[in-house]
Amino acid sequence: MDNRIKIGLAAAIVIGVIVTSIPTLGISFGGNGSSGGSESKELRIGYFPNINHAQAVIGLGNGDFQKALGNDIKVKIQQFNAGPSAIEALFANQVDVTYIGPNPAINGYVESNGEALRIISGAASGGAVFIVRNDAGIYSVKDLANKKFASPQFGNTQDVALRKYLLENGYKTKDKGGDVEVFPARNADIVTLMIKKEIDGAWVPEPWGAKLVKEANGRIFLDERELWPDGQFVTAHIIARTDYLEKNPEIISKLLEAHVEKTNWINEHQDEAVQAFNAQLEKVAVKPIPEDELEAGLSRMTLTWDPVKQSLLKSANDAFDIGFFDENPDLSGIYDLTLLNKILREKALEQIQ
Repeated sequence: MDNRIKIGLAAAIVIGVIVTSIPTLGISFGGNGSSGGSESKELRIGYFPNINHAQAVIGLGNGDFQKALGNDIKVKIQQFNAGPSAIEALFANQVDVTYIGPNPAINGYVESNGEALRIISGAASGGAVFIVRNDAGIYSVKDLANKKFASPQFGNTQDVALRKYLLENGYKTKDKGGDVEVFPARNADIVTLMIKKEIDGAWVPEPWGAKLVKEANGRIFLDERELWPDGQFVTAHIIARTDYLEKNPEIISKLLEAHVEKTNWINEHQDEAVQAFNAQLEKVAVKPIPEDELEAGLSRMTLTWDPVKQSLLKSANDAFDIGFFDENPDLSGIYDLTLLNKILREKALEQIQ
């Protein structure tokens, strides 16, 4: 790996933990910490305030996940802005489980030589878009030269997708000697940068794409679903620290069952889910998102427990192609879907092969 990329990625990860982690969200839930005299156990779980993490936003916010886990499980919550921050927190033993995008999970798996984490469920497919300003003079891929774009964080899923897209269309980023600038910014800051015309576009997760269209004179240049077979690609899944998973399968099983149930509920009650999502954002001091923007974002994604495994493998190949890895990573052990499939079998749902 290029030393500049290694140093940049490490710096982005460390800064992300310091800036985007919110320790004040480490609130304990549950009963008095004991049940029948047994010692209390703890589950520290992370998520992002994005709709592709809607199961966690709603399920943790309204207490449904805590109820499913039981009074003897103390739940602590940590919120992140992008994946590298969550991976660093997992490495630092600050979280046990987190919702996260594919590329940071791949990087965490590779950097730990396959030891630190396992993907235990899918969470969302789709829901990522490349937005450009209407007045940026971008009408086709021929117009991307000398432009300035943003992504949520260096090395995160949308960052890799943007850099790969540019590479496939004949462009190099400035850090590779090219003429296209790509830099990281928090999703909320990307909106401000677009409004101020300080960037020409951004590759973002929903509902930030919908917000850029409505509030920042943006338009969808590319819906990422167009790049994938059947429009299916993983944008969020759940990972667990390997040692926690091995020591606490009963806790993980309860969490996954709650995740499956919340996924079904959201998919079957979208109007209620939009309101519930915003209600939980307000609780964690995140500005609610207009319902029309949430609905637009949801229309471009699918909440699911299917991890869409083949898309993860391609994401790893893309990260290799743009220089994040020295060699194509071996991900043969990254999944552990044993507990998920047991739950799906018990609910007479199709298991993941």
